[in-house]
Amino acid sequence: MHLKYESTLREPLVDGVKDYHQVTEDIIGPIEAKPGKLWYIGLIISISLLLFGAFSVFWEVYFGTGVWNLNKTVGWGWDITNFVWWVGIGHAGTLISAILLLFRQGWRTGVNRAAEAMTIFAVMCAGQFPIWHMGRVWMAFFVLPYPNTRGPLWVNFNSPLLWDVFAISTYFTVSLLFWYSGLLPDFATVRDRAKTKLRKLLYGIAAFGWTGSTKHWQRHESLSLVLAGLSTPLVLSVHTIVSFDFATSVIPGWHTTIFPPYFVAGAIFSGFAMVQTLLIITRKILGLEEYITIGHIDAMNRVIVLTGSIVGVAYLTELFMAWYSGVQYEFDAFYKFRAAGPMGWSYYIMMTCNVVSPQIFWFRKLRRNIMVTFIMSIIVNIGMWFERFVIICSSLYRDYLPSSWSYYRPSWPEVGFYLGTFGLFFTCYFFFAKYFPVIAVAEIKSILKTSGQNFKEKMVKHEEEDLEKFAHDQAHH
Repeated sequence: MHLKYESTLREPLVDGVKDYHQVTEDIIGPIEAKPGKLWYIGLIISISLLLFGAFSVFWEVYFGTGVWNLNKTVGWGWDITNFVWWVGIGHAGTLISAILLLFRQGWRTGVNRAAEAMTIFAVMCAGQFPIWHMGRVWMAFFVLPYPNTRGPLWVNFNSPLLWDVFAISTYFTVSLLFWYSGLLPDFATVRDRAKTKLRKLLYGIAAFGWTGSTKHWQRHESLSLVLAGLSTPLVLSVHTIVSFDFATSVIPGWHTTIFPPYFVAGAIFSGFAMVQTLLIITRKILGLEEYITIGHIDAMNRVIVLTGSIVGVAYLTELFMAWYSGVQYEFDAFYKFRAAGPMGWSYYIMMTCNVVSPQIFWFRKLRRNIMVTFIMSIIVNIGMWFERFVIICSSLYRDYLPSSWSYYRPSWPEVGFYLGTFGLFFTCYFFFAKYFPVIAVAEIKSILKTSGQNFKEKMVKHEEEDLEKFAHDQAHH
Protein backbone atom coordinates (compact mmCIF):
# COMPACT_ATOMS: atom_id res chain seq x y z
CA MET A 1 0.00 0.00 0.00
CA HIS A 2 1.06 3.60 -0.58
CA LEU A 3 2.56 5.26 2.46
CA LYS A 4 1.83 8.96 2.32
CA TYR A 5 2.81 11.79 4.66
CA GLU A 6 -0.65 13.13 5.15
CA SER A 7 -4.12 11.75 5.71
CA THR A 8 -6.37 11.77 2.66
CA LEU A 9 -9.20 12.96 4.92
CA ARG A 10 -7.60 16.35 5.49
CA GLU A 11 -8.81 19.04 3.14
CA PRO A 12 -6.29 20.22 0.53
CA LEU A 13 -4.32 23.41 1.27
CA VAL A 14 -4.07 24.28 -2.43
CA ASP A 15 -7.29 24.02 -4.45
CA GLY A 16 -7.55 23.38 -8.19
CA VAL A 17 -5.27 21.47 -10.58
CA LYS A 18 -1.83 22.95 -9.92
CA ASP A 19 1.70 22.07 -10.94
CA TYR A 20 4.87 23.96 -9.98
CA HIS A 21 4.75 26.23 -13.03
CA GLN A 22 1.11 27.15 -12.44
CA VAL A 23 1.87 28.11 -8.81
CA THR A 24 4.60 30.49 -10.00
CA GLU A 25 2.29 32.01 -12.64
CA ASP A 26 -0.57 32.57 -10.18
CA ILE A 27 1.47 34.21 -7.42
CA ILE A 28 4.17 36.08 -9.37
CA GLY A 29 1.74 37.11 -12.16
CA PRO A 30 0.12 40.01 -10.22
CA ILE A 31 3.58 41.51 -9.54
CA GLU A 32 4.38 41.64 -13.25
CA ALA A 33 1.02 43.09 -14.27
CA LYS A 34 0.26 46.80 -14.12
CA PRO A 35 -1.59 47.82 -10.93
CA GLY A 36 -5.34 48.33 -11.32
CA LYS A 37 -7.47 51.35 -10.56
CA LEU A 38 -8.41 50.03 -7.10
CA TRP A 39 -4.75 49.84 -6.11
CA TYR A 40 -4.20 53.50 -7.00
CA ILE A 41 -7.35 54.61 -5.17
CA GLY A 42 -6.30 52.68 -2.05
CA LEU A 43 -2.76 54.06 -2.21
CA ILE A 44 -3.96 57.66 -2.58
CA ILE A 45 -6.30 57.30 0.44
CA SER A 46 -3.46 55.77 2.50
CA ILE A 47 -0.96 58.48 1.58
CA SER A 48 -3.55 61.19 2.38
CA LEU A 49 -4.07 59.67 5.84
CA LEU A 50 -0.31 59.45 6.29
CA LEU A 51 0.11 63.15 5.43
CA PHE A 52 -2.67 64.13 7.82
CA GLY A 53 -0.92 62.05 10.52
CA ALA A 54 2.38 63.77 9.78
CA PHE A 55 0.68 67.17 10.11
CA SER A 56 -0.88 66.15 13.46
CA VAL A 57 2.52 65.05 14.77
CA PHE A 58 4.12 68.29 13.57
CA TRP A 59 1.37 70.23 15.39
CA GLU A 60 2.01 68.27 18.58
CA VAL A 61 5.79 68.74 18.45
CA TYR A 62 5.51 72.45 17.61
CA PHE A 63 3.00 73.33 20.33
CA GLY A 64 3.93 70.61 22.85
CA THR A 65 2.01 67.67 24.26
CA GLY A 66 -0.51 70.12 25.73
CA VAL A 67 -2.46 69.94 22.46
CA TRP A 68 -3.39 66.38 23.40
CA ASN A 69 -6.24 66.22 25.90
CA LEU A 70 -4.08 64.62 28.57
CA ASN A 71 -4.57 66.08 32.04
CA LYS A 72 -3.18 65.73 35.54
CA THR A 73 -5.20 62.57 36.16
CA VAL A 74 -5.21 60.84 32.76
CA GLY A 75 -1.54 61.07 31.82
CA TRP A 76 -1.79 58.32 29.22
CA GLY A 77 -4.61 58.55 26.73
CA TRP A 78 -5.08 57.56 23.12
CA ASP A 79 -1.37 57.60 22.52
CA ILE A 80 -0.39 54.66 24.73
CA THR A 81 -3.68 52.89 23.94
CA ASN A 82 -2.73 52.93 20.26
CA PHE A 83 0.84 51.89 21.03
CA VAL A 84 -0.27 48.74 22.87
CA TRP A 85 -2.90 48.02 20.19
CA TRP A 86 -0.42 48.19 17.30
CA VAL A 87 2.17 46.07 19.13
CA GLY A 88 -0.57 43.49 19.70
CA ILE A 89 -1.45 43.38 16.01
CA GLY A 90 2.17 42.63 15.24
CA HIS A 91 2.01 39.34 17.10
CA ALA A 92 0.14 37.08 14.70
CA GLY A 93 2.78 37.27 11.98
CA THR A 94 5.61 35.97 14.08
CA LEU A 95 3.36 33.40 15.72
CA ILE A 96 2.20 32.05 12.33
CA SER A 97 5.73 32.01 10.98
CA ALA A 98 7.78 30.84 13.93
CA ILE A 99 5.66 28.73 16.25
CA LEU A 100 3.68 27.03 13.48
CA LEU A 101 6.92 26.38 11.56
CA LEU A 102 8.40 24.65 14.61
CA PHE A 103 5.20 22.61 15.01
CA ARG A 104 5.30 21.73 11.29
CA GLN A 105 1.82 23.06 10.55
CA GLY A 106 1.29 22.94 6.79
CA TRP A 107 -1.56 25.47 6.72
CA ARG A 108 0.74 28.35 7.68
CA THR A 109 2.30 28.43 4.19
CA GLY A 110 -0.59 30.24 2.52
CA VAL A 111 -0.78 33.04 5.06
CA ASN A 112 2.67 33.47 6.61
CA ARG A 113 4.21 35.94 4.15
CA ALA A 114 1.44 38.53 4.41
CA ALA A 115 1.23 38.03 8.18
CA GLU A 116 4.99 38.63 8.60
CA ALA A 117 4.80 41.81 6.50
CA MET A 118 1.86 42.94 8.64
CA THR A 119 3.98 42.39 11.78
CA ILE A 120 6.76 44.63 10.51
CA PHE A 121 4.41 47.42 9.44
CA ALA A 122 2.47 47.25 12.72
CA VAL A 123 5.65 47.46 14.82
CA MET A 124 6.75 50.46 12.73
CA CYS A 125 3.45 52.15 13.62
CA ALA A 126 3.63 51.17 17.30
CA GLY A 127 7.20 52.36 17.87
CA GLN A 128 6.30 55.95 17.04
CA PHE A 129 3.76 56.47 19.81
CA PRO A 130 6.13 56.36 22.82
CA ILE A 131 8.65 58.54 20.95
CA TRP A 132 6.19 61.38 20.28
CA HIS A 133 4.67 60.89 23.72
CA MET A 134 8.00 61.98 25.23
CA GLY A 135 7.19 65.56 24.36
CA ARG A 136 10.73 66.80 23.77
CA VAL A 137 11.34 64.34 21.00
CA TRP A 138 14.81 65.66 20.18
CA MET A 139 15.87 64.02 23.45
CA ALA A 140 14.68 60.60 22.27
CA PHE A 141 18.21 59.20 22.14
CA PHE A 142 18.28 59.40 25.96
CA VAL A 143 16.44 56.06 26.03
CA LEU A 144 19.38 54.27 24.41
CA PRO A 145 21.89 52.90 26.92
CA TYR A 146 25.23 53.65 25.30
CA PRO A 147 28.54 54.91 26.77
CA ASN A 148 28.42 58.68 26.46
CA THR A 149 29.71 62.01 27.67
CA ARG A 150 26.73 62.54 29.97
CA GLY A 151 28.83 61.36 32.92
CA PRO A 152 26.87 59.30 35.42
CA LEU A 153 23.55 59.89 33.63
CA TRP A 154 22.59 56.39 32.51
CA VAL A 155 19.13 55.20 31.58
CA ASN A 156 16.94 53.82 34.34
CA PHE A 157 17.26 50.06 33.91
CA ASN A 158 14.46 49.52 36.43
CA SER A 159 11.92 51.23 34.17
CA PRO A 160 9.56 49.01 32.15
CA LEU A 161 9.47 51.76 29.54
CA LEU A 162 13.16 51.09 28.90
CA TRP A 163 12.47 47.36 28.59
CA ASP A 164 9.95 48.33 25.88
CA VAL A 165 12.77 49.94 23.90
CA PHE A 166 14.77 46.70 23.99
CA ALA A 167 11.81 44.40 23.39
CA ILE A 168 10.41 46.28 20.42
CA SER A 169 13.73 46.92 18.69
CA THR A 170 14.72 43.23 19.07
CA TYR A 171 11.31 42.08 17.90
CA PHE A 172 11.42 44.34 14.86
CA THR A 173 14.94 43.19 13.89
CA VAL A 174 14.24 39.47 14.21
CA SER A 175 10.87 39.75 12.40
CA LEU A 176 12.50 41.69 9.56
CA LEU A 177 15.27 39.09 9.17
CA PHE A 178 12.73 36.27 9.24
CA TRP A 179 10.52 37.89 6.63
CA TYR A 180 13.41 38.86 4.36
CA SER A 181 15.19 35.49 4.49
CA GLY A 182 11.93 33.84 3.43
CA LEU A 183 11.65 36.22 0.47
CA LEU A 184 15.05 35.36 -1.05
CA PRO A 185 13.99 32.35 -3.18
CA ASP A 186 10.93 34.24 -4.43
CA PHE A 187 12.94 37.35 -5.32
CA ALA A 188 15.21 35.10 -7.38
CA THR A 189 12.15 33.72 -9.22
CA VAL A 190 10.94 37.26 -10.01
CA ARG A 191 14.48 38.21 -11.10
CA ASP A 192 14.70 35.25 -13.50
CA ARG A 193 11.30 36.09 -15.04
CA ALA A 194 11.96 39.86 -15.28
CA LYS A 195 11.46 41.44 -18.70
CA THR A 196 13.19 44.81 -18.13
CA LYS A 197 16.81 45.45 -17.14
CA LEU A 198 15.83 47.61 -14.16
CA ARG A 199 13.56 44.93 -12.66
CA LYS A 200 16.26 42.32 -13.22
CA LEU A 201 18.82 44.53 -11.45
CA LEU A 202 16.62 45.49 -8.49
CA TYR A 203 15.26 41.99 -7.81
CA GLY A 204 18.76 40.63 -8.42
CA ILE A 205 20.16 42.86 -5.66
CA ALA A 206 17.25 41.89 -3.39
CA ALA A 207 17.83 38.16 -4.03
CA PHE A 208 21.48 38.30 -2.83
CA GLY A 209 22.68 36.03 -5.65
CA TRP A 210 20.33 33.17 -4.80
CA THR A 211 20.75 30.31 -7.29
CA GLY A 212 18.58 27.63 -5.69
CA SER A 213 21.49 25.23 -5.21
CA THR A 214 21.23 22.51 -2.56
CA LYS A 215 23.71 24.39 -0.39
CA HIS A 216 21.54 27.53 -0.54
CA TRP A 217 18.42 25.61 0.39
CA GLN A 218 20.22 23.85 3.22
CA ARG A 219 21.39 27.15 4.71
CA HIS A 220 17.96 28.68 4.17
CA GLU A 221 16.25 25.83 6.06
CA SER A 222 18.66 25.99 9.00
CA LEU A 223 18.44 29.81 9.16
CA SER A 224 14.63 29.61 9.19
CA LEU A 225 14.71 27.19 12.11
CA VAL A 226 17.21 29.31 14.07
CA LEU A 227 15.15 32.47 13.54
CA ALA A 228 11.96 30.59 14.43
CA GLY A 229 13.62 29.46 17.65
CA LEU A 230 14.61 33.05 18.44
CA SER A 231 11.21 34.48 17.54
CA THR A 232 9.15 32.09 19.63
CA PRO A 233 10.22 33.47 23.04
CA LEU A 234 10.03 36.99 21.55
CA VAL A 235 6.33 36.53 20.72
CA LEU A 236 5.69 35.79 24.37
CA SER A 237 8.16 38.28 25.86
CA VAL A 238 7.34 41.44 23.89
CA HIS A 239 3.75 41.78 25.00
CA THR A 240 4.66 40.56 28.48
CA ILE A 241 7.06 43.50 28.75
CA VAL A 242 4.45 45.88 27.35
CA SER A 243 2.09 44.64 30.08
CA PHE A 244 4.76 45.42 32.70
CA ASP A 245 4.28 49.10 31.83
CA PHE A 246 1.05 48.68 33.77
CA ALA A 247 1.54 45.68 36.05
CA THR A 248 4.64 47.00 37.86
CA SER A 249 2.76 50.11 39.01
CA VAL A 250 0.56 50.35 42.11
CA ILE A 251 -2.49 51.94 40.48
CA PRO A 252 -5.78 50.07 41.19
CA GLY A 253 -6.78 48.24 38.03
CA TRP A 254 -3.15 47.87 36.87
CA HIS A 255 -1.47 46.33 39.88
CA THR A 256 -2.07 42.70 38.88
CA THR A 257 -0.02 39.64 37.98
CA ILE A 258 -2.46 38.32 35.36
CA PHE A 259 -1.49 41.00 32.84
CA PRO A 260 1.42 39.21 31.05
CA PRO A 261 -0.44 36.03 29.91
CA TYR A 262 -3.64 37.96 29.25
CA PHE A 263 -1.87 40.60 27.17
CA VAL A 264 -0.15 37.88 25.12
CA ALA A 265 -3.46 36.05 24.47
CA GLY A 266 -5.09 39.38 23.56
CA ALA A 267 -2.25 40.24 21.20
CA ILE A 268 -2.55 36.94 19.33
CA PHE A 269 -6.34 37.41 19.27
CA SER A 270 -6.16 40.88 17.68
CA GLY A 271 -3.24 39.90 15.42
CA PHE A 272 -5.10 36.97 13.88
CA ALA A 273 -8.16 39.17 13.38
CA MET A 274 -6.02 41.70 11.45
CA VAL A 275 -4.53 38.90 9.32
CA GLN A 276 -8.10 37.84 8.44
CA THR A 277 -9.09 41.42 7.51
CA LEU A 278 -6.10 41.85 5.18
CA LEU A 279 -6.06 38.39 3.63
CA ILE A 280 -9.77 38.27 2.81
CA ILE A 281 -9.35 41.49 0.80
CA THR A 282 -5.99 40.43 -0.70
CA ARG A 283 -7.19 36.99 -1.86
CA LYS A 284 -10.22 38.57 -3.53
CA ILE A 285 -8.36 41.37 -5.33
CA LEU A 286 -5.34 39.30 -6.43
CA GLY A 287 -7.46 36.21 -7.20
CA LEU A 288 -5.61 33.94 -4.77
CA GLU A 289 -8.66 32.03 -3.50
CA GLU A 290 -7.05 28.70 -4.39
CA TYR A 291 -4.03 29.36 -2.16
CA ILE A 292 -5.66 31.15 0.77
CA THR A 293 -8.48 28.64 1.06
CA ILE A 294 -11.54 28.39 3.31
CA GLY A 295 -9.47 25.85 5.25
CA HIS A 296 -6.91 28.54 6.12
CA ILE A 297 -9.63 30.92 7.25
CA ASP A 298 -11.21 28.17 9.33
CA ALA A 299 -7.88 27.37 11.04
CA MET A 300 -7.32 31.03 11.92
CA ASN A 301 -10.86 31.38 13.26
CA ARG A 302 -10.18 28.47 15.61
CA VAL A 303 -7.21 30.39 17.03
CA ILE A 304 -9.43 33.48 17.38
CA VAL A 305 -12.11 31.63 19.36
CA LEU A 306 -9.47 30.02 21.59
CA THR A 307 -7.60 33.25 22.42
CA GLY A 308 -10.90 35.16 22.73
CA SER A 309 -12.03 32.68 25.35
CA ILE A 310 -8.71 33.02 27.23
CA VAL A 311 -9.15 36.80 27.25
CA GLY A 312 -12.72 36.37 28.52
CA VAL A 313 -11.49 34.19 31.42
CA ALA A 314 -8.87 36.87 32.22
CA TYR A 315 -11.56 39.58 32.42
CA LEU A 316 -13.63 37.46 34.80
CA THR A 317 -10.53 36.67 36.89
CA GLU A 318 -9.87 40.40 37.25
CA LEU A 319 -13.42 41.01 38.43
CA PHE A 320 -13.19 38.09 40.86
CA MET A 321 -9.85 39.28 42.29
CA ALA A 322 -11.14 42.84 42.72
CA TRP A 323 -13.98 41.44 44.84
CA TYR A 324 -12.00 38.70 46.63
CA SER A 325 -8.97 40.85 47.54
CA GLY A 326 -11.06 42.98 49.87
CA VAL A 327 -9.15 46.09 48.75
CA GLN A 328 -11.67 48.92 48.54
CA TYR A 329 -9.77 50.79 45.80
CA GLU A 330 -9.51 47.71 43.54
CA PHE A 331 -13.21 46.99 44.05
CA ASP A 332 -14.11 50.58 43.19
CA ALA A 333 -11.85 50.62 40.12
CA PHE A 334 -13.59 47.59 38.62
CA TYR A 335 -17.16 47.75 39.84
CA LYS A 336 -17.81 51.48 40.27
CA PHE A 337 -15.63 53.15 37.64
CA ARG A 338 -15.12 50.51 34.93
CA ALA A 339 -18.37 48.57 34.83
CA ALA A 340 -20.31 51.69 35.84
CA GLY A 341 -19.37 55.37 35.95
CA PRO A 342 -19.05 57.86 33.08
CA MET A 343 -16.72 55.54 31.09
CA GLY A 344 -18.77 52.38 31.62
CA TRP A 345 -19.87 52.36 27.96
CA SER A 346 -16.34 51.49 26.80
CA TYR A 347 -16.24 48.49 29.16
CA TYR A 348 -19.40 47.01 27.64
CA ILE A 349 -18.18 47.55 24.08
CA MET A 350 -14.98 45.69 25.04
CA MET A 351 -16.89 42.79 26.67
CA THR A 352 -19.30 42.40 23.74
CA CYS A 353 -16.67 42.54 20.99
CA ASN A 354 -13.99 40.40 22.66
CA VAL A 355 -15.83 37.82 24.72
CA VAL A 356 -19.37 37.43 23.40
CA SER A 357 -19.02 37.88 19.63
CA PRO A 358 -16.14 35.40 18.88
CA GLN A 359 -18.21 32.58 20.40
CA ILE A 360 -20.09 32.31 17.09
CA PHE A 361 -16.97 30.62 15.70
CA TRP A 362 -17.85 27.43 17.60
CA PHE A 363 -20.18 26.78 14.65
CA ARG A 364 -18.35 25.33 11.65
CA LYS A 365 -20.68 26.96 9.14
CA LEU A 366 -19.97 30.47 10.50
CA ARG A 367 -16.23 29.77 10.85
CA ARG A 368 -16.08 29.00 7.15
CA ASN A 369 -18.22 31.93 6.00
CA ILE A 370 -16.08 34.67 4.40
CA MET A 371 -18.45 37.57 5.08
CA VAL A 372 -19.01 36.60 8.74
CA THR A 373 -15.25 36.22 9.23
CA PHE A 374 -14.51 39.61 7.68
CA ILE A 375 -17.08 41.44 9.85
CA MET A 376 -15.93 39.55 12.95
CA SER A 377 -12.26 40.37 12.31
CA ILE A 378 -13.10 44.08 12.37
CA ILE A 379 -15.31 43.73 15.47
CA VAL A 380 -12.51 41.90 17.32
CA ASN A 381 -10.00 44.64 16.57
CA ILE A 382 -12.43 47.35 17.67
CA GLY A 383 -12.94 45.35 20.89
CA MET A 384 -9.20 44.95 21.46
CA TRP A 385 -8.67 48.68 20.96
CA PHE A 386 -11.36 49.35 23.59
CA GLU A 387 -9.70 46.85 25.93
CA ARG A 388 -6.52 48.95 25.95
CA PHE A 389 -8.56 52.14 26.28
CA VAL A 390 -10.48 50.71 29.26
CA ILE A 391 -7.29 49.55 30.99
CA ILE A 392 -5.63 52.95 30.60
CA CYS A 393 -8.41 55.53 30.90
CA SER A 394 -10.87 53.89 33.25
CA SER A 395 -8.07 53.07 35.71
CA LEU A 396 -6.77 56.65 35.69
CA TYR A 397 -9.78 58.96 35.44
CA ARG A 398 -10.83 58.38 39.06
CA ASP A 399 -7.96 59.27 41.39
CA TYR A 400 -7.67 58.75 45.17
CA LEU A 401 -8.66 62.42 45.58
CA PRO A 402 -12.16 63.23 44.27
CA SER A 403 -10.93 66.79 43.66
CA SER A 404 -8.66 65.51 40.85
CA TRP A 405 -11.28 63.31 39.16
CA SER A 406 -11.56 64.06 35.45
CA TYR A 407 -12.93 62.79 32.17
CA TYR A 408 -10.98 62.14 28.97
CA ARG A 409 -11.78 62.59 25.31
CA PRO A 410 -9.16 62.83 22.55
CA SER A 411 -8.28 66.04 20.69
CA TRP A 412 -7.93 66.22 16.90
CA PRO A 413 -4.10 65.85 16.88
CA GLU A 414 -4.46 62.57 18.83
CA VAL A 415 -7.06 61.23 16.40
CA GLY A 416 -5.00 62.53 13.46
CA PHE A 417 -1.87 60.76 14.69
CA TYR A 418 -3.79 57.49 15.01
CA LEU A 419 -5.26 57.83 11.50
CA GLY A 420 -1.75 58.65 10.26
CA THR A 421 -0.46 55.30 11.49
CA PHE A 422 -3.23 53.60 9.49
CA GLY A 423 -1.99 55.58 6.49
CA LEU A 424 1.57 54.36 7.08
CA PHE A 425 0.44 50.76 7.59
CA PHE A 426 -1.69 50.58 4.45
CA THR A 427 0.79 52.51 2.28
CA CYS A 428 3.41 49.91 3.19
CA TYR A 429 0.94 47.07 2.64
CA PHE A 430 -0.10 48.34 -0.81
CA PHE A 431 3.53 48.55 -1.94
CA PHE A 432 4.18 45.11 -0.46
CA ALA A 433 1.19 43.58 -2.30
CA LYS A 434 2.31 45.14 -5.58
CA TYR A 435 6.06 44.46 -5.62
CA PHE A 436 6.50 41.39 -3.40
CA PRO A 437 5.00 37.89 -3.68
CA VAL A 438 2.13 37.98 -1.15
CA ILE A 439 2.36 34.20 -0.72
CA ALA A 440 5.61 32.27 -0.25
CA VAL A 441 5.93 30.53 -3.64
CA ALA A 442 8.71 28.17 -2.52
CA GLU A 443 6.76 27.09 0.56
CA ILE A 444 3.55 26.46 -1.37
CA LYS A 445 5.55 24.25 -3.75
CA SER A 446 6.97 22.33 -0.80
CA ILE A 447 3.48 21.24 0.36
CA LEU A 448 1.96 20.83 -3.10
CA LYS A 449 2.67 17.09 -3.38
CA THR A 450 1.12 16.27 0.00
CA SER A 451 -1.65 18.87 0.20
CA GLY A 452 -2.53 19.96 -3.35
CA GLN A 453 -6.07 19.07 -4.45
CA ASN A 454 -5.11 17.18 -7.62
CA PHE A 455 -2.37 15.24 -5.79
CA LYS A 456 -4.79 14.37 -3.00
CA GLU A 457 -7.35 13.09 -5.51
CA LYS A 458 -4.69 10.93 -7.16
CA MET A 459 -3.68 9.65 -3.75
CA VAL A 460 -7.26 8.70 -2.85
CA LYS A 461 -7.62 6.95 -6.22
CA HIS A 462 -4.38 4.99 -5.67
CA GLU A 463 -5.46 3.97 -2.19
CA GLU A 464 -8.84 2.77 -3.46
CA GLU A 465 -7.12 0.74 -6.19
CA ASP A 466 -4.71 -0.72 -3.63
CA LEU A 467 -7.59 -1.68 -1.33
CA GLU A 468 -9.47 -3.33 -4.21
CA LYS A 469 -6.34 -5.25 -5.23
CA PHE A 470 -5.75 -6.28 -1.61
CA ALA A 471 -9.37 -7.46 -1.22
CA HIS A 472 -9.13 -9.35 -4.54
CA ASP A 473 -5.89 -11.07 -3.46
CA GLN A 474 -7.42 -12.05 -0.11
CA ALA A 475 -10.49 -13.51 -1.82
CA HIS A 476 -8.24 -15.34 -4.29
CA HIS A 477 -6.25 -16.92 -1.44
